[in-house]
Amino acid sequence: MRKSIATVCLSGSLTEKLTAAARAGFDGVELFENDLLASPLPPEEIRSRAADLGLTIDLYQPMRDVEAVPEEQFVRTLRRARRKFDVMRRLGTDTLLVCSSVSPHTVDDDALAAGQLSQLADAARDFGIRIAYEALAWGRYVSTYDHAWRIVEEASHPSLGVCLDSFHILSRGSDPKGIEDIPGEKIFFLQLADAPLPAMDVLQWSRHHRCFPGQGGLDVTSLVRHVVNAGYQGPLSLEVFNDVFRQAGAAGTAVDALRSLIALEESAGISPLPAPVVPYGVAFAELATADPQPVTALLGALGFRRTGRHTAKPVELWEQGEARIVLNHAAAGGGRGGTALAALGLESADPGAAARRAESLLAPVLPRRRDARDVPLDAIAAPDGTELFFCATRRPELPDWTEDFAPCAQPAPAEAAGRGSVTGVDHVALTQPWHHFDEAVLFHRAVLGMRPHESVDLADPYGLLRSRALSDDTAGLRLVLNLAPDPEAQEGTRAQHIALATDDIVAAGLRLLTAGAGLLEIPANYYDDLDAHYEFAPGELDTYRVLGILYDRDEHGGEFLHLYTATVGRVFFELVQRTGGYGGYGAVNASVRLAAQRR
Repeated sequence: MRKSIATVCLSGSLTEKLTAAARAGFDGVELFENDLLASPLPPEEIRSRAADLGLTIDLYQPMRDVEAVPEEQFVRTLRRARRKFDVMRRLGTDTLLVCSSVSPHTVDDDALAAGQLSQLADAARDFGIRIAYEALAWGRYVSTYDHAWRIVEEASHPSLGVCLDSFHILSRGSDPKGIEDIPGEKIFFLQLADAPLPAMDVLQWSRHHRCFPGQGGLDVTSLVRHVVNAGYQGPLSLEVFNDVFRQAGAAGTAVDALRSLIALEESAGISPLPAPVVPYGVAFAELATADPQPVTALLGALGFRRTGRHTAKPVELWEQGEARIVLNHAAAGGGRGGTALAALGLESADPGAAARRAESLLAPVLPRRRDARDVPLDAIAAPDGTELFFCATRRPELPDWTEDFAPCAQPAPAEAAGRGSVTGVDHVALTQPWHHFDEAVLFHRAVLGMRPHESVDLADPYGLLRSRALSDDTAGLRLVLNLAPDPEAQEGTRAQHIALATDDIVAAGLRLLTAGAGLLEIPANYYDDLDAHYEFAPGELDTYRVLGILYDRDEHGGEFLHLYTATVGRVFFELVQRTGGYGGYGAVNASVRLAAQRR
């Protein structure tokens, strides 16, 4: 199906919005009236620029407070409408969005509303224009799509139809199945938006918190199926009011928007994509550094050993259990923040198919400078700039990325295989730039096929840190996306962390302490409170105090013990021990940890 986007979704001037929509791959736009009024270009030039970019102007919007009003007011409305129709003809667009009235002068009279909309459609027909009538969720008397359709049906005018908006329909809890009772040719336009599910006034919810399909909690997929079943032949169009999108770069937002529609078409059964190949683990985490000594000292204290050197690059492989760290000495450490997490290798059953899926969903495919002897690896860029490699580790049926590393002779520490050793990567936490959080959720959900969990807000000393975890179905791969509240966590300085699984966190902590590694100091007040909540074995809580171990227990008795290293550059490590099926991330302890790191 054709794909369109409302100019209100994007930041910048009208010219910038049109350019971003075209470069992303949209077929058309909805022209929001404010964008026209603020533009110095005459309608003819806007039409020409859109055409040069390969865009059609699919809808002009909005016209408000039209129907069921006193006659003298409606006469003025018709005069206003004819002026708009003339502008639309100059723009080259043939559909006008008319919103259900919110005017205090509106009366509750469907027959009057139908009659006046019919007169409006008569005037529009003289200009070759159609009227798409939309029920606003906060309309004074018409606030549901089925009510709007009854009025359109009563008017019975060929130039009058309905505009269906997923937000207005789903935010009121209306059942979209009734859409299938509307003839497809009378559905003149379809606008799509998702949204989280907060408890707030629907108007504020609409104006500030809409997002692209797949980023929120509304069932946009089912609604689209019903509209297609009704016989709708028009474009899928995005109309999203969002404070973040209005401030973010238009080019990136437009790509994210188109990705959401491509994924929506797949979920609605409209257009197939290559099947998702869900990664099932972290093959490696790559740290870029210009000063390797601090991070190699920390890796050694954690029990890692250097097992390989790249055959052609200044890159080392460090391993312990199933956890692997690639240390890239050639990189500049991620800019001004020092050592940084630059890339993740994701274990994939079919790396080539995973890359094809990613490319079909507009993920940036990264060129890779490599020696002819290097194992071929497909890589894409996540919204925050992290490189994601699809790879296989020591599986004979697939190319093995570790073959790029010549073995090292560094001996393993005597205690490496003992209690407290690292067994693998539990999860990786990625702090997102402020304008990429929702985009990142959609990206990992659609491109990688991961399952997002509920978003939570965590108390930071300087605001709230928003966090959302994603995992595969077996929880073999866990990623946590964080949105920090202040500029210190923005591009260039934001910290990431790698959580390592261990079978004995006390032994692991003692090893770190003995090695002289810096551990995050947790206030004594935390342990006094912990003592009030739970009963511990004699001396157990004292050990936690010394090592800075944090503790949580779920309602089923599952336990989560974790501690943190000092931060090196922009990276720190977390050691994690899970028992009893605990599935969370110790969110109850986040405020204590964040405050300690601030200090």
